[in-house]
Amino acid sequence: PWGQMSFWGATVITNLLSAIPYVGNTLVQWMWGGFSVDNATLTRFFTFHFLLPFILAAVTLLHLFFLHETGSNNPTGLTSAGDKIPFHPYFTYKDLLGFAILLSLLAALAMFSPNLLGDPDNFTPANP
Repeated sequence: PWGQMSFWGATVITNLLSAIPYVGNTLVQWMWGGFSVDNATLTRFFTFHFLLPFILAAVTLLHLFFLHETGSNNPTGLTSAGDKIPFHPYFTYKDLLGFAILLSLLAALAMFSPNLLGDPDNFTPANP
């Protein structure tokens, strides 16, 4: 799975942490899982990319729970009894429609031209 762009991109981006005083080099070696970018680094990055959406979903649900519990603030500070539009079904259906359209476009891009946005250098095996 390592191409030239993937390998050198991971090397350069993780080396940015080495600019942190005192702990930078330790952080870089911890992210690499050794003394250079290797298969351990790839495993860690795959794990991170797998877990990140679940972590974001949990934080979003926690945010919605607290927002529902306390209610949202009015930025003007005035209490008004104006007409309010309920979230469901109006905003729910609108957001679901936008999500379905974007998901359809992404699926079409992935199925019909998967290499369209890929860098040709990434098809060359990594040669560190």
